[in-house]
Amino acid sequence: MSPAVKYTLGRIGLFVVVVLALWPIDLNIFLKLMIAVIFSAALSFFLMRGWRDEMAQQIADTAERRRAEKDRLRSALAGDDQPNGTDGKPQGSP
Repeated sequence: MSPAVKYTLGRIGLFVVVVLALWPIDLNIFLKLMIAVIFSAALSFFLMRGWRDEMAQQIADTAERRRAEKDRLRSALAGDDQPNGTDGKPQGSP
C-alpha cells in the first residue's frame, strides 16, 4: 500500500475514532466535529510520525525522478543529448 494512502486512511480513521468518542457528550454536532478535527490532528502529529515521514520521502523521490526526467527531455530537445557520444557533426566531417 502506498505511504500516502496509508497515512490518509490513518488520519481519517483517527478522526472517526475521536468523533465516536465525543458522540455521547451533549454538545452541538459542529462543535464535536471541530474538536475532533483538532484532537485528531494533534494525535496524528505524534502517533503517525513514521507514516508521515514515509509519505514525505515518497513525494520527494517522485519529485526528484520527475525533475531528472524533465532535465533529460530538455537536453534531448536542445540537442545536447547525443546517443552515439558524437558531438552532433555528421561522421566524416572535420
